[in-house]
Amino acid sequence: MGASNGIAKFENAILIGLKLGSQPQAQVDEHLDELDFLAKTLGIRSFKRFTQGLQVPDTRFFIGSGKLEEIKEFASKNEVETFIFDDDLSPSQIRNIEKELKGKIYDRSLLILDIFLKRAQTAQAKVQVELARYEYLLPRLTRMWTHLERQRGGTSTRGGAGEKEIETDKRVIRNQITLLKQRLTKIEKQSLTQRKNRNSVVRVSIVGYTNAGKSTLMNLLTKEKLLAENKLFATVDSTVRKVVIRDIPFLLSDTVGFIRKLPPSLLDSFKSTLDEVREADVLLHVVDISHPAYEEHIKTVEDTLVEIKGNGKPTILVFNKTDLAPDFEFDDLNSSSNKTTAFISAKNKDNIENLRELIYQQVSKKHVTIFPNYLKREMY
Repeated sequence: MGASNGIAKFENAILIGLKLGSQPQAQVDEHLDELDFLAKTLGIRSFKRFTQGLQVPDTRFFIGSGKLEEIKEFASKNEVETFIFDDDLSPSQIRNIEKELKGKIYDRSLLILDIFLKRAQTAQAKVQVELARYEYLLPRLTRMWTHLERQRGGTSTRGGAGEKEIETDKRVIRNQITLLKQRLTKIEKQSLTQRKNRNSVVRVSIVGYTNAGKSTLMNLLTKEKLLAENKLFATVDSTVRKVVIRDIPFLLSDTVGFIRKLPPSLLDSFKSTLDEVREADVLLHVVDISHPAYEEHIKTVEDTLVEIKGNGKPTILVFNKTDLAPDFEFDDLNSSSNKTTAFISAKNKDNIENLRELIYQQVSKKHVTIFPNYLKREMY
């Protein structure tokens, strides 16, 4: 089991992905690039990549047995003991793969959960991640305790003390899940009270694919110095700050970045944090325009907004990192979008005043509905 506390610096790993059906190889490569970035965020270095084309994942090994044997031989020759799959594995697949590779197996969800565990700062985020991780581990518990397998060694029967200990551990985890849910409910009630106290102020929420530059933009608009790194999920905590543009105040929130195949347990656990998005009046959807898969990233964010019931709001599509895409035809993109768009470089502060004006226009519209007499006072 790949626990974040046990990861050595510069640990080498093999990345493994599937090319399903007619999926373009370029897309497979881009997904593995992202998996590589996720691994680096956790302190793991990609040593080698393996991909296999299949119509559907293999039920026993996810990849075919022949490819698994190829990976096993390569890992043995190069002393690599960590294997990262770019999809979620079933408990039975994990058991079968571990028996063959005899190393640490990460699937995509576990990798993301460990990153969240490392990044969480607030009490709420820590409880949310811990809950999601326990819910992930419960059906996969048998692969956690290798000493239990040794207890069975030398016998021809399954069960015995090892199985009993696993059942005991499962009960412990179920109890922990119950306690964490109770703690989270209390925290969510406190968060709900805080959000209700802000109902008289227009709320703007920054959303986007992870590493699109949301925190950098947040810093720029709030003139603060919040954590902003070139890493996936640099922050998993919700941050809310008051901003004033031309005498109109509003609350600006920055939430956890979205990513393709975000573990469902994380979405469920982060319900309270994502309420900042659900209850926002205006969204700033930040997109890394320099990324070759920016269109897929936009779709991932939009699909996630639908999933969390945060869609259908006035949205400014903020294409960020224009300094890294100097040859991009922005006019063509602007004309093809049905949303209000802005093209900026948050890092270089390019075109920020235009974005401020767009935000002001959207916030003004909402502000009038909340304080109908606020703007009229300027006439007297």
